[in-house]
Amino acid sequence: MTSAERRELILRLTPAPHGIGPSARTVEQIRKWRLALMVVCVVTLIPWIVYLANTLPNHYVARNWVATWVGFDVLLLVMLTATAIAGWRRRQVLFPTAFASGVLLVCDAWFDVMTSHHGRDLIQALLSALVIELPLAFILVAGPLRLLRYVAIRHGLVDPDVRIWRVPIPMPELWPDRRIPPN
Repeated sequence: MTSAERRELILRLTPAPHGIGPSARTVEQIRKWRLALMVVCVVTLIPWIVYLANTLPNHYVARNWVATWVGFDVLLLVMLTATAIAGWRRRQVLFPTAFASGVLLVCDAWFDVMTSHHGRDLIQALLSALVIELPLAFILVAGPLRLLRYVAIRHGLVDPDVRIWRVPIPMPELWPDRRIPPN
């Protein structure tokens, strides 16, 4: 059997779970509302960024500076710990925790570089970002995405030739013939 034939057989033999999730109509309504919310956020954020770029001062002394950075690093520690535990125990919660940890590391690198003083402080922030934070962030984001794709291939949900950004969300009740589109 080819991989496509195996995938088709798995989809035909696997019963569609009923009663454990919302109806197809509810899923579509939720999807439309969430997409509309994202569009509103994007449209609103553009003028807000322009406004901030024109009105914020170049220099600002912040309150709670220590609490802000320590709190951020505690959050990063919690997410990295959760990712390590999920990876060690081979739990699927690894996907969101690793992704969130990677995003937090990118934010940490950005703010470290942008708030550092010139000279040795800036060099240290750049080296830390380029050698530690950004490569680790890439591993934490790309690794689980590859693993997610592997799981989808292994369970016959997608063809091995399909790239991760083309993998649809598998919701069989939304496709009458239960076949997941190849692209």
